[in-house]
Amino acid sequence: MEKITISTIVNSDLDTVWKAWNTPDDIMQWNAASDDWHTTASEVDLREGGTFSSRMEAKDGSMGFDFGGTYTKVIEQERVESRFGDRTLVVVFTPVDDGIKVEETFDAEDENPIEMQRAGWQSILDNFARHVESKQL
Repeated sequence: MEKITISTIVNSDLDTVWKAWNTPDDIMQWNAASDDWHTTASEVDLREGGTFSSRMEAKDGSMGFDFGGTYTKVIEQERVESRFGDRTLVVVFTPVDDGIKVEETFDAEDENPIEMQRAGWQSILDNFARHVESKQL
């Protein structure tokens, strides 16, 4: 299975970035690849063996899907690993000069082209960065 890696730099502190990544109320505000989608529900049990889920829907109600999985490794304010179906996701939080680098590596799925998957996940990650940075104004 091919792996895809994306990243962004969030101009914020580690505590704020970590909380926004793992708090359902925050997730519902940033977890969308475009303005015509939104997350209507989110649950997080952040511990090894705990589960997460999100409900993403088109704002016009035309479609939606559930995304969820199980945490396989959690290192506070450093790393989150999870499994969803037969795919894995690793998220690493690294302090850098201008904030926190958030890097995601995930298994590609077979239904959509790699570049489409990369662009969609990157768009969500960019929304995350904007969300966190807007909280500090």
